[in-house]
Amino acid sequence: MTRIICTVYRSASHEGMYLYVRKSEELSRVPEDLRKRFGKAELAMTLLLEEGKKLARAEVPKVMAAIEEKGFYLQLPPPREAPLQPREDR
Repeated sequence: MTRIICTVYRSASHEGMYLYVRKSEELSRVPEDLRKRFGKAELAMTLLLEEGKKLARAEVPKVMAAIEEKGFYLQLPPPREAPLQPREDR
């Protein structure tokens, strides 16, 4: 069974944006342009990723695959719901 010890960082600039990286690599494989866009990375938590575990807003297999392939997984904030527009009666 594949396991990854993962460090999760929250963006200080963008609410709801998180970077998941391999703990042993930290942010070393995250492209510079993404690090600039992400802003100051604040440590959120360290966790063990393995099949069968659940995350609140991401699928563990996708997170693990992205970390293996790219060195990171970027979790974006959920889309904001558009406010209801008044309906024009005809």
